[in-house]
Amino acid sequence: MTWLITGGAGYIGAHVVRAMTEAGERTVAYDDLSTGRSARLPEGVPLVVGSVLDGDLVARTLSEHAVTGVVHLAAKKQVGESVARPLHYYRENVEGLRVLLEAVTAAGVPSFVFSSSAAVYGMPAGAGDDALVTEETPCAPMSPYGETKLAGEWLVRATGRATGLSTASLRYFNVAGAAAPELADTGVFNLVPMVFEKLTEGAAPRVFGDDYPTPDGTCVRDYIHVVDLAEAHVAAAHALRAAPGRALTLNIGRGEGVSVREMIDRINAVTGHDRPPVLAPRRPGDPARVVACADRAAAELGWKARHDVESMLTSAWAGWQHHHPDGR
Repeated sequence: MTWLITGGAGYIGAHVVRAMTEAGERTVAYDDLSTGRSARLPEGVPLVVGSVLDGDLVARTLSEHAVTGVVHLAAKKQVGESVARPLHYYRENVEGLRVLLEAVTAAGVPSFVFSSSAAVYGMPAGAGDDALVTEETPCAPMSPYGETKLAGEWLVRATGRATGLSTASLRYFNVAGAAAPELADTGVFNLVPMVFEKLTEGAAPRVFGDDYPTPDGTCVRDYIHVVDLAEAHVAAAHALRAAPGRALTLNIGRGEGVSVREMIDRINAVTGHDRPPVLAPRRPGDPARVVACADRAAAELGWKARHDVESMLTSAWAGWQHHHPDGR
């Protein structure tokens, strides 16, 4: 099979390309390079530069590379930005997916893996200290970003029912780490690189709100190593190929909650710094606690996360230093 990886030159996408290639699958990366970097791609992997909103280019790519499966990661993904620019997010994430699915079904591609998000859950009701989110937990997104991911799941599922397309929607929890320093996350939008940036500037990291209903008042999240996430995509691709007509929706997480304050303490320890955080106002769209139950992914895919938080932070810090050798 040949797998088209949209967003394949991005942080997560490049890890998926690498994992698929190492598993013996042929891959083609498709990326508009707005945040992706072609240097992340393994030698020999073709790169098509373009937007998924360009249906003609998508159709030509599917045909020219004889694509038999798609992993769709290309999307806008910043919660705060989505609150400020909802129309942009709906166009990129929902209309882009619609255009892509139209080309995929017209070409007769049989398998489709969709990059979804734990943001579809919003703030789960009754999310106490030990509560885990299952795939049956009601979805109530708190941001336009989360709404576009939930709408994307609906669109993927409806297309599968109507056309026979085999589908898997993978609900990512919080992604960190790197398989190699050159593949590290170069954006400063997620907690780990945001803290790295502050520490290397000699500034205190920020905590956005400390009055949430959690043990230390800061948000609690489930962090997953990007290598584990990439391996989940390989497992999903193989599952769809082995059993055509499947429609999977799966949490991809570790099942361990770590608060923002705890995460900053661990980052300080890994990096050799000792800077306590300063308090900033809450950000719109941030739920208090979202931690995965990943039992279904284990049952359906035979997949389970293998890396711990220290491994994530150590590899992410090596990547930060690789891309910021002067500390900036």
